[in-house]
Amino acid sequence: MTSILFIVFLPLVAAIVAGFANKSFGATLPKVVTTGALFVSCALSWPVFIGFLSGSSEATVTPVLHFMTSGTFDVSWALRVDALTAVMLVVITSVSALVHLYSWGYMSEEPDQPRFFAYLSLFTFAMLMLVTADNLIQMFFGWEGVGLASYLLIGFWFRKPSANAAAIKAFVVNRVGDLGFMLGIFGTYLVFDTVSIPAVLAAAPTMAGSTIGFLWFRADTMTVICLLLFVGAMGKSAQLGLHTWLPDAMEGPTPVSALIHAATMVTAGVFMVCRLSPMFEMSPTAMGFITFIGAATCLFAATVGTTQTDIKRVIAYSTCSQLGYMFFAAGVGAYGAAMFHLFTHAFFKALLFLGAGSVIHAMHHEQDMRYYGGLRKAIPVTFWAMLLGTLAITGVGIYGIGGFAGYHSKDAIIEVAWAGGAPVASMVGVFAALLTSFYSWRLMFLTFWGEPRWAASEHIQHAIHDAHGHGHDDHAHAHDDHAHAPDGHANGHDDHAAEAHHGVAAQEDAGHAPHVDARGFNEMPKGTGGYHPHESPLVMLIPLILLSVGAVAAGFVFHGFFIDPETAGGFWKGALFFNEHLMHEMHEVPLFVKLSATVVMLTGLLIAWAAYIRSPSFPAKFADTFQPIYQFLLRKWYFDELYNFLFVRPAFAIGRVLWHRGDEGTIDRFGPNGSAWVVQLGSRVAGRLQTGYVYTYAFVMLIGLTAAITWAIAG
Repeated sequence: MTSILFIVFLPLVAAIVAGFANKSFGATLPKVVTTGALFVSCALSWPVFIGFLSGSSEATVTPVLHFMTSGTFDVSWALRVDALTAVMLVVITSVSALVHLYSWGYMSEEPDQPRFFAYLSLFTFAMLMLVTADNLIQMFFGWEGVGLASYLLIGFWFRKPSANAAAIKAFVVNRVGDLGFMLGIFGTYLVFDTVSIPAVLAAAPTMAGSTIGFLWFRADTMTVICLLLFVGAMGKSAQLGLHTWLPDAMEGPTPVSALIHAATMVTAGVFMVCRLSPMFEMSPTAMGFITFIGAATCLFAATVGTTQTDIKRVIAYSTCSQLGYMFFAAGVGAYGAAMFHLFTHAFFKALLFLGAGSVIHAMHHEQDMRYYGGLRKAIPVTFWAMLLGTLAITGVGIYGIGGFAGYHSKDAIIEVAWAGGAPVASMVGVFAALLTSFYSWRLMFLTFWGEPRWAASEHIQHAIHDAHGHGHDDHAHAHDDHAHAPDGHANGHDDHAAEAHHGVAAQEDAGHAPHVDARGFNEMPKGTGGYHPHESPLVMLIPLILLSVGAVAAGFVFHGFFIDPETAGGFWKGALFFNEHLMHEMHEVPLFVKLSATVVMLTGLLIAWAAYIRSPSFPAKFADTFQPIYQFLLRKWYFDELYNFLFVRPAFAIGRVLWHRGDEGTIDRFGPNGSAWVVQLGSRVAGRLQTGYVYTYAFVMLIGLTAAITWAIAG
């Protein structure tokens, strides 16, 4: 299958071309090459996917090159294409192509576009390499590749301290997860004597019930390996405990956020668990742990999302919560349902992020929803696109008929968790669905309904100031987006202030608790201030329209192929472990379970409407009444403060001790500084002999001659 070579390697070629396109070529060539390459990859990916949907395609392995051989350790680079790969190919290339196109408009005033588009295509290639891996070493290279690319993109605006801090935070937190993933790969090779994924999965049942020495005790072999591998998934997919990097990743440009959250990095962990599902099925303990972590993450992120004021952070926490759904679906053995939600989530999450970017673009790069309001008529296309995305993520639908994308996939997870013997996880999913509906409609009401609150925004004031001819600086305007201080800061900064002040991520990285502005939206002054929001250019609206189609129809169209017990087995064809019995049981759950998600979706909508439309003063009163709970959620369960106390501050303290006493006091003192002191002392002694008197030189010559004669006689 030669098309797979083009699908995978075109983004890499485009990234190289864009990376070497210096300023003499301008921004046009990198944009055309990278975007064109991604649309070609996308166009080639859909026929591959359709071939598996129709049943006409079979799994193939395309050799690329031999990597290494050492004893029995043999690794080749080969591209594996089966139904699971095909799903990921269309998700990655479709979203990435639209993100590339969207970036033409969003990043149009950015002076360093070639670098941005090169990183974006490199990110896509790394993810494609991961999902086509035929062995764990190749998967690990793709795994680390997306980590590197995300670091580069989150920290794209490297002159901004908070962006640098966020990029480092993402990189370090993921290294913790990656350590577990590496140990899992080492354990797999130790047990199976191979890293070939098909060979490992075929041999996994033979290791059921065996034990392996781990640390100071013996444990079930498959449990140890699977838990180590899952630690890697926790890092990449931002599960509870290793989730803290994801919200700060919003420091990067909005197109990057869309790509990370919808199609690339955060989906890698879910894909890995589903790819190795026959192995995970051998460990009920690991499966139970995955279910617990998934359900806990789902609940945690949903609660935090209800209090955030930065539009991108609300959507970021929704991603974290939705990934929790995917993991607890996998934890009960419903891998098809997990992949189905990954598939539908990609469309509506990319739509919501790009829609948020369109709002930010219209509001002169203001991200705080408290300064929005009344935008429904000003940016109608963006409004309708985000409305469709909201209907999809909240799971709007009619029982027995159908609905938007999230209705089919999220509701299926709630039902299958109940059928799979995890009623607690199922009910946690129901409660998280209530919170999802609330914070999603809260976002919509704060942004598009109510009276305008634009005049209070410093970003808007800057825009009005520029519009009145007070010295508009194109370069500073291009950087207004990354000069914004996130996480609810009321005071925006221009890019000079951003360079002089640390943002939230930078404060957290230094071990300090960030300032959080807890003022309610109703406390903000009303009025437009004379500002007129503008709809985004067509190049940004086209991706919104296309993604809207997926948010509306993806669930209804593809439901049967992913999870229907009669047809899904023929689609997956062993690409993942498909529990047909569990899928049958899903249809037999009680009626209240089937209707629960719809009921709480409507409840969340009504609560948000009552709080933000009918009685706008209610949220502030509620927050004052339940201040400890509100602060607990606003501070994100104090995870950052806890990690700063346990890890960041001790690390800084140890670093200072090692710096002053180890580096300066020992290495420098007895190393280069000590050597320099000895040389300097020797030069002083030698300098004293340089008197200019002949008898001094004669004396030195005599000493030297005596020493030479003595050495010759002694020798």
